[in-house]
Amino acid sequence: MTRRLLAAAGALLFSAALHAQDVYPSRPITMVVGLPPGGVADLIARPLAFAMEKTLKQRVLVENKAGATGAIGTAAVANAKPDGYTTLMALSFISITPEAERLYDRKPPYEMNQLAPIALISADPGVLVVRGDAPWKTVKDFVDDAKKRPAKINFGSSGLYSVNQLAMEIFAHAADIKLWHIPYTGVGPAMTALLGGQIDALASGPSAVIGQVKGGRLKALGSWGVKRLEALPDVPTFKELGYDAEFYIWSGVFAPAGTPSTVMTALRNAVRAAVEDPDFKNAMAKIRTPISYLDAPEFQKFWERDAKMLATAVRRIGRFDDKK
Repeated sequence: MTRRLLAAAGALLFSAALHAQDVYPSRPITMVVGLPPGGVADLIARPLAFAMEKTLKQRVLVENKAGATGAIGTAAVANAKPDGYTTLMALSFISITPEAERLYDRKPPYEMNQLAPIALISADPGVLVVRGDAPWKTVKDFVDDAKKRPAKINFGSSGLYSVNQLAMEIFAHAADIKLWHIPYTGVGPAMTALLGGQIDALASGPSAVIGQVKGGRLKALGSWGVKRLEALPDVPTFKELGYDAEFYIWSGVFAPAGTPSTVMTALRNAVRAAVEDPDFKNAMAKIRTPISYLDAPEFQKFWERDAKMLATAVRRIGRFDDKK
């Protein structure tokens, strides 16, 4: 009798241990950011992770894995065990890297189907800015001048195949103009070059230029959104001016593909609650980035449409070793 009781007790303890292992999350979660600390992805990830902890009842630790314009961190998550303990805070560049690598007949460090979207957090339309003393007062002025002087008006970017370059390529293609691209090592150096008169134009996220525009040092000619920005109500969209040019600098959370549906549901619920958290809303307000939340199904559709548009732009730009 004693032996049977001990066996039954052991079975119950074993079952309880298994159940404890099945409860998600049972240990801290890592949120990888593929860019250095202090950038937009990092500034969104940290307050989001803190807010998610309130729902998940576990730590969500932000880990910066910078390098190769985010490809190193993205590849690390894409190839991670799909158990919900490794997630990714990514910007729209994740759709660019695989297509750019294929242009050079190289194996991409990851494919987009290795990632499963959890939620879109923000989606800022880019803004075309020029110096405050530039001769162009409107998009029409800019386009008319570019048509008279093909490839004479230049623009800066944060690097080859960067979101800034692709935004300008999408606009230039829609306007049927040729512009000259000058890549820099980041948005900061490109902005310095614009303010210093070394370049003529730049595509930027609105939060980085609103202060300079309101102060008169920069002039915003147009934006890539479908509606005007609340912070820049006098700046028309390219769409309303008749140009089929739409582009967003977005941020979103991903998990490795194959993550169990129950785990994905827990993560989705945690992000949904986090974007409504007052502390998170305040953090986003401080960096002037509006929340544009989309749950996984809607985010998947948004991402597929955006990735297709970016891939087309990358192919139009082509290989830089073919440029003469």
